Amino acid sequence: EGVMEDITDRVLAEEKLRYLSYHDTLTGLYNRAFLEEELERLANEELSVIIGDVNGLKLINDAFGHRKGDELLIRIGEILRRAVGDKGTIARWGGDEFAIILPKTGVEAARTIVQVIRNSCATEECGGVRPSISLGIATRRGSDEPLQEVISRAEDRMYRHKLMEGSSIRSAIMGSLTNTLREKSFETEEHTERTRKLAINLGRRLGLSESRLAELSLMATLHDIGKIAIPDHILTKPGPLTSDEWEAIKKHPEIGYRITHASADLAPISEAILAHHEWWDGNGYPRGLKGDRIPLTARIIALVDAYDVMIHGRPYKPAVSSHEALAELRRCAGTQFDPDLVDIFVEMVEGSEAILA
Repeated sequence: EGVMEDITDRVLAEEKLRYLSYHDTLTGLYNRAFLEEELERLANEELSVIIGDVNGLKLINDAFGHRKGDELLIRIGEILRRAVGDKGTIARWGGDEFAIILPKTGVEAARTIVQVIRNSCATEECGGVRPSISLGIATRRGSDEPLQEVISRAEDRMYRHKLMEGSSIRSAIMGSLTNTLREKSFETEEHTERTRKLAINLGRRLGLSESRLAELSLMATLHDIGKIAIPDHILTKPGPLTSDEWEAIKKHPEIGYRITHASADLAPISEAILAHHEWWDGNGYPRGLKGDRIPLTARIIALVDAYDVMIHGRPYKPAVSSHEALAELRRCAGTQFDPDLVDIFVEMVEGSEAILA
């Protein structure tokens, strides 16, 4: 006689717990706990370490939400898997950090893997943004060198690369975001360039410094960058928006603020981006700022952007003549637009039209 018991579920549950204890649930790679055990096992081995830190993750989270950030981490994990293959162990070391342990691997072989990773990042895309990761390599100098020192050297080199490449990385990410904006909305390169020229000309009439003019140029390109996080069906809807859709649209200045505030190069224009839909009379959004409390660059961009949209139209709105557009600006002076700026802008445009005539 005997007793039989089906323990399949218990075994499966134990296997799942064992898997979760050693794996990162998002990427499926090993986690830090497993890697630390692996390092103990390799205590006397020759090896190389690669430490990587994902570039622009906060920017992606702020622009598209954490789901897109998670997709970026998953894509980076796939790139690392393909590059490393069976040559080593990959783990998610921290929130946006990855570690690769390469047993019996010298520095040249490790550099080859790093180059494969960089090449893959340069040719792939994730949600309109190219994956990017800063990498640092360290090879053990002898079996008596503590592995923690090897990891520290790899981390130091990674941060050095991140620092040196920082500006170009941010520029590449912002370029990708700007291209995404153009694909999602009606913000064409021609509209951006026209708006930029109008803003710069108006800024010069106001006697703004070169640094403020540079801010205006950036604003012309990026003032609507927050729209990249707005669903396509809302941005391209030909008819009137529902109240919920309008509330979604009204979030784009705040999203644009978070995106630009996260970049040291763009932080100076973040407050203006947040305010470019504020109205002179306080009836704008998101904060209901009034009059001179609205940054001057935001007031300028709001004015010249509205003028260019009116005279060139949109698929959902036919173009009007310059005369009609200027009349509309005059009508909205003191409510939507800074009345002094409207007077100067109208004089500027009418003067240029007279010269062209």
